[in-house]
Amino acid sequence: MRKVFQAELHQIGEGLIEISQLVTEGTENAICAFQGADIELAQDVIAADARIDFLQNDLDERAIDILALQGPVASDLRMIVGSLRMSASLERMGDLARHIAQLARLRYPLTVIPAQLTLTFNELARLDLKIARQVGELLQTRDMALVAEIQTAKSSISELHRSVFHAIAAPQWQESPATTVDVALASRYFERFSDHGVSVSRKVAYLVTGQWQPEDFVL
Repeated sequence: MRKVFQAELHQIGEGLIEISQLVTEGTENAICAFQGADIELAQDVIAADARIDFLQNDLDERAIDILALQGPVASDLRMIVGSLRMSASLERMGDLARHIAQLARLRYPLTVIPAQLTLTFNELARLDLKIARQVGELLQTRDMALVAEIQTAKSSISELHRSVFHAIAAPQWQESPATTVDVALASRYFERFSDHGVSVSRKVAYLVTGQWQPEDFVL
């Protein structure tokens, strides 16, 4: 019976890795669509998000079944509860990648971001993709050095996000209201993506160390 239980826990861990891989792929494609005004790639990202949603629901149902039928305690209980929360964060990361692709589709054949902020958004995109990849690696390896790297990337994203809002509030900003809204939304999507990446990393750290780091953002 214990072997079956451990196999079920292993399947949940593998499920989280699979979801993270799909999130990374979706993020990479969403960024390409966003930067290059690629409507076909944007459509692919939007359609593929349904797979992430399905896998999250399936994982959560299996985790709840284990809680109900196996009565896990101690580290096993932390693993299951943590997996439920991590799957929710990964699903939100997938949603945010979809939102970025939807902006690209909305403004096609134009790009979303005006020239003066292109470099800023390129860096936001690079850091978000880095976080997505590191979250996947962290789920596989439990390498705690990745937790600090993810949090460092998040700090850089927060600074860039603030700089975007300073730019659109400046007197010299001359873009249309529609562009201003798009820029604000896009910056928020990239920033929130990193929040959820940090959330996953903290939960992995908790599973490894048993020490909880409080969240510093609100859903």
